[in-house]
Amino acid sequence: MAIIPSPFYPNLLRFYSRSSSPSIHYLLFRSPWTNAPVLLQKSGVPLLPAVVKPSSKRIRCFARSSTEEDRLNKVEKLAAENVDDNVNDDGGSEDPKVQQHQSSVIATKRTSSSSSDSLSLGIREPVYEVVEVKSNGVVSTRKINRRQLLKSSGLRPRDIRSVDPSLFLTNSGPSLLVRERAILLTLGSLRAIAMRDCVLVFDYNSKGGKAFMDALLPRLNNMNGGHCMPFELEVVEAALLSRMQRLEQRLMDLEPRVQALLEELPNKLTGDILEQLRTSKQTLVELGSRAGALRQMLLDLLEDPHEIRRICIMGRNCTLRKGNDDVECSVPSEKLIAEEEEEEIEMLLENYLQRCESCHGQAERLLDSAKEMEDSIAVNLSSRRLEVSRVELLLQVGAFCVAVGALVAGIFGMNLRSYLELHVFAFWVTTAGIIVGAVVAFFLMYSYLRHRKIL
Repeated sequence: MAIIPSPFYPNLLRFYSRSSSPSIHYLLFRSPWTNAPVLLQKSGVPLLPAVVKPSSKRIRCFARSSTEEDRLNKVEKLAAENVDDNVNDDGGSEDPKVQQHQSSVIATKRTSSSSSDSLSLGIREPVYEVVEVKSNGVVSTRKINRRQLLKSSGLRPRDIRSVDPSLFLTNSGPSLLVRERAILLTLGSLRAIAMRDCVLVFDYNSKGGKAFMDALLPRLNNMNGGHCMPFELEVVEAALLSRMQRLEQRLMDLEPRVQALLEELPNKLTGDILEQLRTSKQTLVELGSRAGALRQMLLDLLEDPHEIRRICIMGRNCTLRKGNDDVECSVPSEKLIAEEEEEEIEMLLENYLQRCESCHGQAERLLDSAKEMEDSIAVNLSSRRLEVSRVELLLQVGAFCVAVGALVAGIFGMNLRSYLELHVFAFWVTTAGIIVGAVVAFFLMYSYLRHRKIL
């Protein structure tokens, strides 16, 4: 290793290292001030700070490591050793600039090591593109990763699974989860996290997200003009309202079509009409299941006062007493407000529960009518098949009787002498006998089948 001073810069030293890689050299930048950091640079590589102090005791030279972790470990070790030299040389006194620079280097190392650990594990932290709606009605689009989302909302990683758009198929059921600082809403394609001063909407381009935004923004404008419910309750009501409006709209579009099919089907049975009935029935089953799931969610919330009170104390200095779930607040006025909000929440949930039950009941009635019509069609088709079977049986009996007569005719058609061919009336008598015998056999078979109630 050779150290060559630079002719142009007095504080620059260049030294070459003997290695297998060609043209590897390092630059040392030295400030004229005492105890200032020395910057180490490899050609084509950013500057690497190192805290050193000129001392006669030891001189250290090091090369850049192949990995970032090794490089930072060497820097931190060298910085710690130089600080020990400062303490030993100066009698325990430390330079504030050196100490500040050392702490910044260590902090940078820890940040880089944490990020490199996640990369080395092959885990890519998901980034969500959400719409953020403030309590004053300001709408903005932003990207947020899971770590920032957990920090801002106070949630746990398992809570994010209920609103993660990538898990839509596994979390398709409606849910309203109450946490300490946030409410997680999952209603159809709507995924949202409601907090005290904002709401984050996932997959905002879906039908549920657009309907929710259309229902929430007018309410926030009215909220700014006068006294209304808290922001998180406005968000919950807007989510329930948008969901109920979508279900009711689908029911209103489907009901006239089902009624028309029910009126047309008894007199007209075609493949197209039967296919329309099948698709309408399938839509009614889906609509009824969604309304039933939403109704069950609202019933569970109404039957659990603990969750309702957790919504009331959100953002306040209040707690729930263990055992009886009584609200305890540091300020008496907040307790009164929480009790009033509890009544409002119960009335709100009761209102949407009634609407949901009405929608679910109407869908079930239409579905029952469609099923009854299908049963009627099945009975009608069965009666028609029975008529066809009776006709087929009569034809088979007649064919049997005629086959017996054909057997007799075949016998007389043999080229053997029976001496009947010598008589003039033998042909007419034989023909009349075959016809009469076939008719008599047919009526005998018919009477037997009627007696056995087969026909």
